[in-house]
Amino acid sequence: MSDDDAKRQELAKLLKDGLQTDVTPRADDQAAWNRIIAELRTLAPDDDVGKLKAGGFTDYTYVHHDLEQPCETCMYYLKHRKFCELPELMLPVEPAWSCRLWRI
Repeated sequence: MSDDDAKRQELAKLLKDGLQTDVTPRADDQAAWNRIIAELRTLAPDDDVGKLKAGGFTDYTYVHHDLEQPCETCMYYLKHRKFCELPELMLPVEPAWSCRLWRI
């Protein structure tokens, strides 16, 4: 099992077990985006729980304004690695997960 796979399983367990994350507000505009990114930049690079919370991760596809927002359709998602490459996150994720920084 790769390090990414092991970490993904760890993160999945946290979410499944009910970790409370900041699902809203979503990053609908640049000001909201900047606030969330600024919060993420205060975290240590290895603070995965903090990243899940501040990023507003869910272990299901979040629907916002009638638009499904799964990781797999986000511009920061690396399909073959199942990984979010947004520099402030850099986390292994599942395709159906979602976060409030989703971008098309």
